[in-house]
Amino acid sequence: MAQDIIDGINPTRMELLSLKNRTKLAVKGHGLLKEKRDALIKEFFDILDRVKGIREDAERSLQEANDALLEAQIAMGDLAVRKASLSVKESIDVDITSRSVMGVAVPVTNIKMEERSIIDRGYGFSDTTIQLDEAAKKFEESLKYLIELGEVEKTIFLLAEEIESTKRRVNALEHIMIPRFQNTEKYIDMRLQEMERENFVRLKMIRSVMEKNEAADEAAEETIE
Repeated sequence: MAQDIIDGINPTRMELLSLKNRTKLAVKGHGLLKEKRDALIKEFFDILDRVKGIREDAERSLQEANDALLEAQIAMGDLAVRKASLSVKESIDVDITSRSVMGVAVPVTNIKMEERSIIDRGYGFSDTTIQLDEAAKKFEESLKYLIELGEVEKTIFLLAEEIESTKRRVNALEHIMIPRFQNTEKYIDMRLQEMERENFVRLKMIRSVMEKNEAADEAAEETIE
């Protein structure tokens, strides 16, 4: 099977020197990309370990909140709970920034939520129960877990995309570009050696012809004398 080389290459020493520099850059880039891939994979699994714990906390908190809401609905009635919920004021402020993980911008959430009393939530004392207060408190806690879970899951998604992209680039350099450069170097080197041998033979033949002509000239001069 013929080796893969760069099309349209000129077998010259200048081209060979340029190709050697390109090969060095490709090898260096391959090494850097492998380091980036390994660092991304490590970060990915570090965050993946966090996700399990955060998801379990979120599921537990939501279950407790739903249980408390069910108790409130039993104690107050579904209509009264719905009416109270319409008077609840917003209680959370989320600031989303980003940080760089090996060049990948991943989200960072900053949650601002103050612990609130019944009055702060917006509904009154007279037509609500302690079960509703507990349900509201549990759902507020759940929001924190859900926002954190969204942050880490988005981070995992972005890192997974970058890992896959980096793997493709590493493989392309390792299995296609670098071998192609190296094969082309060998081809140019071989062609240069062939041309040197051809030039050597040509020069030898020219020298032989010149020597014969000189010998013939000398013989002719001797004959004339």
